[in-house]
Amino acid sequence: MSENTMDKINAMESQSIVSVKGDDYRGDVTFEIKFLKDLRYEYRQYLAEFVACTVFMTFGATSVAAIALYEALAPEYMLIIGICWGSGVALALYLCMGNSGGHMNPAVTFSLALFGRFPWKKVPGYMLAQVLGCFVGSALAFGLYQKKFDAFDGGVRQTLGPKGTGFVFSSFPDPDNITMNSFFLEFYCTMILQLVVQGIVDHRMHPAKGYEPVMIGVAVCLITISTAAMGSTNMNPARDLGPRIFLSVAGWGSEPFTANRYYFWVPIVAPFLGATVGTFIYELLIIPNKEHSH
Repeated sequence: MSENTMDKINAMESQSIVSVKGDDYRGDVTFEIKFLKDLRYEYRQYLAEFVACTVFMTFGATSVAAIALYEALAPEYMLIIGICWGSGVALALYLCMGNSGGHMNPAVTFSLALFGRFPWKKVPGYMLAQVLGCFVGSALAFGLYQKKFDAFDGGVRQTLGPKGTGFVFSSFPDPDNITMNSFFLEFYCTMILQLVVQGIVDHRMHPAKGYEPVMIGVAVCLITISTAAMGSTNMNPARDLGPRIFLSVAGWGSEPFTANRYYFWVPIVAPFLGATVGTFIYELLIIPNKEHSH
């Protein structure tokens, strides 16, 4: 082989290596899904919210299922669920944050719209996508562990009791702690999360540029580890309602909605109030320096 030919081959390989390492490299073959392209683009934000909620719900529910169905993991349950829920949220945010804004939570969507930071016309679609995503995420988690559920309860699904598994997907706290305490817990956790997240992503402050999903995941992890032992730290109406609907249609019957004196409304209503107050506190008390506000 001539020296000239070898030089050409080396140049081509060098160019290929540079292309592969480039940030925008997508391969030599252009691939595009043209099926309903315009429609998919029009609804891209809702689709992103749906997929992201499916992802974080799957991670979260499977982590609780593992603890419930494998006794060896029980002693470390707080650490496991905190890390898994926080990491699941972070990964899901990387999927959707640059597209839909990464709400993944009806309470967040509502509170931002209430303060004029999100268009009201998109609120219903976002909320529907979030609930559906959490429903599908619950179904996927159940499918992954179905054999273990069958071995545990003999195929007879129960919400509460010694063989109860409803808590894997939704919250079912102590019956003596379901009114004021549980309501305040959901309210407080959602308020703190919404307050902190705004500081993380606000470009006028000192945002965690490039690491926003990670820091939000850390916040979810810390809140979960520090409060979940009390039984109700969803901080997200879709994260509880979507799985609760799944339970009711997947064999658990109506008990997921009637258990603990119809507790189901608490993790739906309280986060809406918590996120609203968290947004209000940020708008009222966190005032950026003038030189950073433009």
